[in-house]
Amino acid sequence: MDQRELIPHLFRAEFRKIVTVLSKLFGIEHIETAEDIASETFLSALETWTFNGIPKNPTAWLYTVAKNKAKNCILRNELFAGKIVSQLPPSSEGHEIEIDLSSKNISDSQLQMLFAVCHPAISIEAQISLALRILCGFGIDEIATALLTNKEVVNKRLFRAKEKLRLENVKIEFPREAEINQRLENVLTTLYLLFNEGYYSESQDSVLRSDLCHEAMRLTYLLVENEPTSQPEVNALFALMCFHASRFKARQNEKGEMVLYQNQDETLWDQELISRGGYYLHRASQGSKLSKYHIEASIAYWHTIKEDTKAKWENILVLFNQLLQIEYSPIAALNRTYSLSKVNGKNEAIHEAEKLKLVNNHFYFTLLGELYTDVDNLKAKINYQKAFRLAKTETDKLTIQERINKL
Repeated sequence: MDQRELIPHLFRAEFRKIVTVLSKLFGIEHIETAEDIASETFLSALETWTFNGIPKNPTAWLYTVAKNKAKNCILRNELFAGKIVSQLPPSSEGHEIEIDLSSKNISDSQLQMLFAVCHPAISIEAQISLALRILCGFGIDEIATALLTNKEVVNKRLFRAKEKLRLENVKIEFPREAEINQRLENVLTTLYLLFNEGYYSESQDSVLRSDLCHEAMRLTYLLVENEPTSQPEVNALFALMCFHASRFKARQNEKGEMVLYQNQDETLWDQELISRGGYYLHRASQGSKLSKYHIEASIAYWHTIKEDTKAKWENILVLFNQLLQIEYSPIAALNRTYSLSKVNGKNEAIHEAEKLKLVNNHFYFTLLGELYTDVDNLKAKINYQKAFRLAKTETDKLTIQERINKL
């Protein structure tokens, strides 16, 4: 890997680690200082490596430079001198400031930061933006693209969120044992939505942002591997992500266009991820609580079985019925109607779908178009045309137009 590839790769992998460790050290009110030090570290790498070549251990080089910059910042900043230096453990020499960038402290700091940025004092949109910036190393442009907004909105959102966390005096630490379950719910919601931002991407460039999905999976796995947070619903959410991720390669064709479930090449499905999902879904079965993540993971599991049998769709329909009882959402109700059509026929499914009246949602009209196909092709075409007008991406429009052309 040459320098042009290595630095962006290391930035994505190591920027977030440096920022979380230093933010924990400085306090959440000084996240910008931690980000500045991390950015300056990579600028130094770009300048130095261009002339001297890539060091034997680039990551170790980055950590050494980041530590030195952090120490210099602490020593020259009077604000830090009283507050931070007294809290830092001395090195073995007894006079040097020691900054811990060990694997364990990085992992612990990222977990603690995850709870901090998912604090209920700030909005879900702000939580996702902060997670992308601090815990995933995304640039402002990347966050704006991922969340279908602009740089100005992202910068304002991040500034307000950081200010709110500062005013609330939020600590970068693990919640007390009695608070973990309550705080965990907020964290899981953010990770679930982050995954969905990638899985149901409305970016003009891609119907699937696998980078967002993989970041959500990485952060969820941190929770799975940490005993106090490895709760059944955490394992269920990770299983759900594994099942969905197993079909990534089959979900897009070589042109980047979406491939519908029934047309996917199952030989492209990742059997290792399916097995992994099964393992974590089994782990999630411990305990008595049934969360929406358990049910959605079970639905996703049935979608890893390609055979189009009535028994499969009956199981999926039962699961959707349970999901809607636990947490009703119009989109889940809409998705339920497809399994209903497989079990009880299209006419009943059309009747149920039209009750939802999701007239601003192109998926609603797309599904109605499919349900009406071969029942009333004129109505199918009308619904597809409505879906086409509402679709936000060129890929979605192409997919809908192909369906219209087949009528």
